Amino acid sequence: MSASVVFTKKAAPPAGPYSQAIKTPTAIYCSGQIPCDAEGNLIEGTIQQKTAACIANLKVVLEEAGSSIEKVVKVNAFLTDMSNFADMNEEYAKWFVHKPARSCVAVKQLPKGVDVEIECIALP
Repeated sequence: MSASVVFTKKAAPPAGPYSQAIKTPTAIYCSGQIPCDAEGNLIEGTIQQKTAACIANLKVVLEEAGSSIEKVVKVNAFLTDMSNFADMNEEYAKWFVHKPARSCVAVKQLPKGVDVEIECIALP
């Protein structure tokens, strides 16, 4: 099976030695996106604004891979504080209207001290 690296300058650069996504013939596996702009600057603001930044990064990575938000089948969301769950869901629901499968877990810490990270798997 062939796999290719996906990279776009329109999304936050990887914070470590990994790809923004890997595209295979059957799926696109997007790495977790944190609330950063395309230059890697952290986004400040509400959890809704930070969630939107994560998903906006996923959106442009998926588009670079020839896919879209509408083709996402699985999402994993990570929060450092579950008291942000409802507010994160409020923003999340605006982007994923087709309701893909999802897990959301609380974690002790995330890269660069952010409080939300979101990854996904999509169809090509």
